[in-house]
Amino acid sequence: MDYVDGFVAAVPTDKKQDYIKHATLTAQCFKECGALKVIECWGDDVPEGKSTSFIKAVQCQADETVVFSWIVWPSREIRNIGMKKVMNDPRMNSDTNPMPFDGSRLIFGGFNVIVEN
Repeated sequence: MDYVDGFVAAVPTDKKQDYIKHATLTAQCFKECGALKVIECWGDDVPEGKSTSFIKAVQCQADETVVFSWIVWPSREIRNIGMKKVMNDPRMNSDTNPMPFDGSRLIFGGFNVIVEN
């Protein structure tokens, strides 16, 4: 089964177009380095929970929007190889393709797919 990297971030709402530009270039790079699919989602109905929530997890402020993203890879092995390529790609340089959000509040992780329907 596939392997998935998941991400949640808080992006300044007024930087949505900057984020789309950043995400488009980044997605292109991931796909060229072996990813099958890259999905970027802009929060629309993201409630704040009492104990935990996407909002609490990324310390989303009133002027920010939660972004939920994932990258589908054919396997963890291909992901590991691809991720090294991505990190060395000049398009990922923060000077030429800066992250339009606070990366210190980015949540990410790799997941084995256990059910796909």
